[in-house]
Amino acid sequence: MDDMDPVQLFRDQFNPQTEAEVRWLEELFHFVREHLWPLKTGPQGAPCCQTADEGVSHLSATLLKRIRGKMSNTCSLPLSYRPVCISELLSHQRLACVSNLSWSTSEERASAEEATALLPGQRTLPRAHLLLMGRLTHGRDGDWTLTDRSGSIRCEVLSPSPLWMGRLIFLPSWHYIPHDASGQAQPEAPGYVEVIGSPVLLCPGPAQKLSSNPVAIGEAAALIHDRVPGLRLSIFGQVTSVCPLLVISGTSFFFLTLSDEMHTLPVLVKKNSKLWWGQCVSLGESVCVTALRVCVLRPWGEKSILCVTDHSEIHKTHDRRRPPEEDTPPDPAPLPPKSEPRRCEGEPDGKESQVISYQGTVTEVVSAGAGLYVMDRKLGLCLAYQPELKRKLRVGDALALHHIHFLYQPCPDFPPSMLCTCLRSTVTVTKFSAVLASDSDRNCPDDGVLQRLLVERNPDVSQYLWTCHLCSQLRHSLLPSTSPQCTCLLSWKLMEVAFGQGQRSRRDIYAEMLDKPHTCPLTQYDGDSVQLQYVSLSELSDSLQEDCWASLCLSSLLPPDGGGLTRAQMNAALAWSSRTLRSDPKHKLQPGETLRQRPLLLVGVLELPSGASLHTLQLRDRTGAIACVITETTQEKPAGHSAAFNTAWIGCLVCVQQFTMVTERFLQSDFPSYQHLNKHKFITYKHCSIYLQFSQESIHILSPSVAMEIHLRDKGEESREEEEEKETVARKRRETAEDREPSRPLRLSPVTAPTCVSVVLRVEQKTGVMWREDAEASFSVTATVIGPVKAWGRDPKNRPMKDFETGNEKKVTLLCSGASARWFPLLQPGRVYRLVASGTHDVSVLAADAGPRWGQDVTLPVQPDWKFHTLTQLLAHACHCSACPALSTVSQVLDGSADVVSFQGFVSDRINLNDSTRDAGQANIGVRLTVCDQSGRSLHVFLNFNRNQYPPGLLPGNTLLMSAFRRRVSRSGRVYCSNIAVSWVAVLRVRDERLGDRPPAPIMHLALWTQRSRTVGRVKGHVVCFLFMQLQWNCFECGSVYTQSSCSAQCRSPSVVFDCTVKLVMEDGTGQAHIQFTGALVRQLLGLNCPQWEGLQRAVKARGHIQVYPRGLSQACDDRLLDFLLLCAEGVNSLFLTCNIDNQAKEEVKMLRRGKRDFLTRMAPPLKLTCLQIH
Repeated sequence: MDDMDPVQLFRDQFNPQTEAEVRWLEELFHFVREHLWPLKTGPQGAPCCQTADEGVSHLSATLLKRIRGKMSNTCSLPLSYRPVCISELLSHQRLACVSNLSWSTSEERASAEEATALLPGQRTLPRAHLLLMGRLTHGRDGDWTLTDRSGSIRCEVLSPSPLWMGRLIFLPSWHYIPHDASGQAQPEAPGYVEVIGSPVLLCPGPAQKLSSNPVAIGEAAALIHDRVPGLRLSIFGQVTSVCPLLVISGTSFFFLTLSDEMHTLPVLVKKNSKLWWGQCVSLGESVCVTALRVCVLRPWGEKSILCVTDHSEIHKTHDRRRPPEEDTPPDPAPLPPKSEPRRCEGEPDGKESQVISYQGTVTEVVSAGAGLYVMDRKLGLCLAYQPELKRKLRVGDALALHHIHFLYQPCPDFPPSMLCTCLRSTVTVTKFSAVLASDSDRNCPDDGVLQRLLVERNPDVSQYLWTCHLCSQLRHSLLPSTSPQCTCLLSWKLMEVAFGQGQRSRRDIYAEMLDKPHTCPLTQYDGDSVQLQYVSLSELSDSLQEDCWASLCLSSLLPPDGGGLTRAQMNAALAWSSRTLRSDPKHKLQPGETLRQRPLLLVGVLELPSGASLHTLQLRDRTGAIACVITETTQEKPAGHSAAFNTAWIGCLVCVQQFTMVTERFLQSDFPSYQHLNKHKFITYKHCSIYLQFSQESIHILSPSVAMEIHLRDKGEESREEEEEKETVARKRRETAEDREPSRPLRLSPVTAPTCVSVVLRVEQKTGVMWREDAEASFSVTATVIGPVKAWGRDPKNRPMKDFETGNEKKVTLLCSGASARWFPLLQPGRVYRLVASGTHDVSVLAADAGPRWGQDVTLPVQPDWKFHTLTQLLAHACHCSACPALSTVSQVLDGSADVVSFQGFVSDRINLNDSTRDAGQANIGVRLTVCDQSGRSLHVFLNFNRNQYPPGLLPGNTLLMSAFRRRVSRSGRVYCSNIAVSWVAVLRVRDERLGDRPPAPIMHLALWTQRSRTVGRVKGHVVCFLFMQLQWNCFECGSVYTQSSCSAQCRSPSVVFDCTVKLVMEDGTGQAHIQFTGALVRQLLGLNCPQWEGLQRAVKARGHIQVYPRGLSQACDDRLLDFLLLCAEGVNSLFLTCNIDNQAKEEVKMLRRGKRDFLTRMAPPLKLTCLQIH
């Protein structure tokens, strides 16, 4: 017997029947001898058997019996399974898998169907026929590891027992999750094993006994205060909390709290050999901990606590003074049944969270890197206030949550009910998921950037949730070159911009884990403040374009008496309309609007214009771009505002909070009557233009361009630390590689060849953008060259002007066409720019002495790769010469005599002037603007866009700069302006919706009205007499009188409109005026209510028309309708009106006869006004 082969002896014990069974038994024996033996040890560490062959044979037989005991058919061998060592599992198993020895084929199918029904759309783990065994040991920071002779692997075990530590085990059912199971390789995070059920022990362990009699929690609490030197205590109690493992300054520790009916005592566990206890204990269990010493925890107010020692042990027991027997420990205590969280009633300045326990299943991984999940498809879960879990949660994991904070509506971007963990909370996985992780689970980087910032800055939980949601959105809308880590940092910076950079008090982690009553950052939260809503530019543009036509009500575009307009008047009134929305929904939130339920936030890169419009910059992100009308604040302008001129904004990543969304609608229609406005088939062409309006103060720079960094440094807006840090970065770049964006200019040297040439110039004037015959946009700039051309080793950009860049001044005309025409919105008269031609060292490209190039009549074409840089730090001579040209006011234009004028004014009114004979699609033919200044004087400005581009921003309420307009005088003597080929318009200041409506028109005296050139004014006076009243029904098609359902012109049109006009004489003590009333104002003037007005219209319709000429005389007649109108006129005495002045006729020479003599005299015509409003 002694000479027999040990393999043969082992094989004969199980009587194999087939050759396959023989080979399987031999492979199992060799596997045990190679990978498990001599891991099996006795109580003192010596092998359990005398010889190695006997030990291997005994261990193999024990292992096979345990394997058979877990099989559904205990009489057969699991030939489809094979043992696998840990090194082979880590190196060869690339896919996540599940191995369950007890499964049959039907049970496997039923398990997969159950997981699919619970989690639709998820893939279940594929099955692998592998046998895994080894010895359970503890690793770094309390990890449980499975070890054999080939290596070790981390294990995740559900409610492990301390009796398993150091034991040789066999795993009948387990999951293997490789590091790239989600499709993203992470070499620093190797795979791990999830032990589904309890492992099977392969050999008995040492006897468990207590070294001393344990004491109750109350007795131990009394002994702690005495602080007896060398005292070692053994205590028993019920586990009430298990805090997460923390690593501070290289020291790992966690707190375990034991309690009885009256007392609570914390236990500090920081010995590396005892950290694995954290996974052994469960809330509600009774445990006994031995050999504890008393220590002082200084960060916790010098309080005394118990701390484990090298000789400490932990025992689970039901009897407080008796250690457990040698068997499998009982199941953990069940949690209370799941209950719906109740809503908390918060205070006006915040809300208080409610501490609860919850049990549920993870149904969505929102962001594993940020610690955000969804449970049971209705509750949000935030684990960010705890250290990051070593095992990433997957969809399908069942969790038990103790001492967790319930928050109601902390962030509108997440479920209304949120569960958040603090350092006092306990998160326990009660069931591992049977499905695979997906790529969509990673909305934030797994390196925990946001969680680290959360620990450092300690913001409110609502701000953190908002930041996480913003980060997931920016991943899809920012430029592709942005890394995930930069996206997280950018989101955090946006949060500080949106909510302010105020930092709460430092987080006290020891008080958070140990204090009673409990306080932590989650105890109170800000759930009432309105949070910004980020939208991508394509989403914004699509929403505005959709709402532009969905919210359009054509009847609302007409005046109150729109039913009385003729066909031509009505279609002209519908030709243009605008819709402005503020980013803050507090201002004029419209019913049914979905875009602005919260204040909006935009993020993008400012770029030069591209496409059809070249008048504005554009904001671009990964999804699209949108035009932006931007104004800047300046000290040179009298009004303090100017159009955008600083080229340093190009390339800056910015966010915009306060802005106005503008949608201009252009229609060409042919509606036959007012009643047909709901039939859109009469619209022959429609188009909308979408852009944004905001000022420089509404822009927050997130990532400045190199030119903006120079600009801010020159303004002194960067701290010394920031400058030193950037200089260090620039120096390292120069040492390692050639920097594409240099940090400072290099003078021409023999070693470094120059790469660009530049010249400094001052813009004197520019022309408007015109379309050439080749369909290219072009404009010209007249500038003064301040100094000579200089060569540079690197692009000088917008760095301060140097002495050697000044010299003799020369004139030059720059021609910008094609791609170079995109510089139009930033080149402003009076500003100084550095024109840089890169990629050349030939100064003759820009040199002043290069032949006749710089002649007065010669233009210099600007190449597409040339760049303009705005210079704000100028020398004294340049500063004196670069003053912005003075602009005229509306009053100066009215009183002046110049043919071509440049002025600024406030737009008070706009009328579209479309040519109905032109083809459909050419809606922007002409515009008439009414502009005024602070004095109230106004004039009309006519713009024709036959060859010029239509500029955005021509809206009532905006302040415009109008350059090179022709001043004209009408035949009636009124001054107006019109554009010519070189004219251009810029927005100096956008309308501020927060200021509300414009102030009322000034009160005017009738005798002085014509002398002040005011278009609109208010006047008080009494009625002298009614000159005439005319009421009639007109045919909508031909305008003829309509009587008794028939048109006098026999055009057979059934559409009619009611037309009424009243003209009266009014005087205010200084003069008289003829005032005309039309439409609904007539009803208000006569003092009629709606039923009376409708009855009057029916009476007039029977006749077709009626005209009354009272002339201030009392008349009596038998006509009831006429008598009624005369009585209404007599009741009108004093009026307070807002009127618009009409075109005034010139003085007339009239002949008057006095007796036998004739006199010729000049008589001024009466002042003619049109009533706009009756007060």
